[in-house]
Amino acid sequence: MSAQGDLQPIIIKRKKKGGGDGHHGGAWKVAYADFVTAMMAFFMLMWLLNATTEKQRKGIADYFSPTIAINRISGGGDGAFGGNSVFSEETLPQNGTGASSQRPTTARQASGETGGADSSELTEAQDEVFKSLDARLLGKGGESSVMENEIEHIITKVTDEGFVIEIFALPDAPIFERDGITPTALLKAIAQMIVETTQIVSNGFSIEGFVPTQPIVIAENSVWSQSSDQATAMRILLEKEGIESNRMLRVIGHADREPAVEDPMAVRNNRLEIVLLRE
Repeated sequence: MSAQGDLQPIIIKRKKKGGGDGHHGGAWKVAYADFVTAMMAFFMLMWLLNATTEKQRKGIADYFSPTIAINRISGGGDGAFGGNSVFSEETLPQNGTGASSQRPTTARQASGETGGADSSELTEAQDEVFKSLDARLLGKGGESSVMENEIEHIITKVTDEGFVIEIFALPDAPIFERDGITPTALLKAIAQMIVETTQIVSNGFSIEGFVPTQPIVIAENSVWSQSSDQATAMRILLEKEGIESNRMLRVIGHADREPAVEDPMAVRNNRLEIVLLRE
């Protein structure tokens, strides 16, 4: 019995191991997942920018910025509250119809936000029409040797104003007789060709006349009246060939103020510009 009482109690020590959370924890996985998601979104954005056209990108941008009226009936404003204040004492009077994409405010109209079709799309459509007219006009020049001579007197270009057809005289081929207002046979043939080309559209016309500078020794300088008379003669000629008179919107004489070449007295400065105006 005495031997068993001398036995020492057994003591077990258990040590807690720590400090491994930094390597084995899950916080870094969340951060890594966010990073991978951000990189995926970035590469998708880069792919979209490379795989879409300018018009498609604009459509995507317009999708995220809709121009839809928030309130159908409001005080006429175009803000988030439709013209009404959050404070009752500042509430604007109701007029029955608020500002929307179809009824923009005056300020938005002044900045071009009319709520209608996209102006850039309308411009592109008009440019395509003008290009087809240009090809049609130049194509007529190859139908005969006579028409090829007429094309030598024509320059076309598309501007912000519209489709410009410039008809100019050459030293051996005038577009007006000696009196300065009677069209030559060459100009009549060109007018007929222009009418046949532009009959497929309904755009309005602007006819502008330009003449060379007259010598200083002339007692009465008639450049203003001559340029106006030539533009008027071209208007009458086009109307005789079949252009409706209500499509003639402007007839202008520029005198000798805008020469086409460096020499102000050159025959090349005697010219007409027929502008098919944008709708």
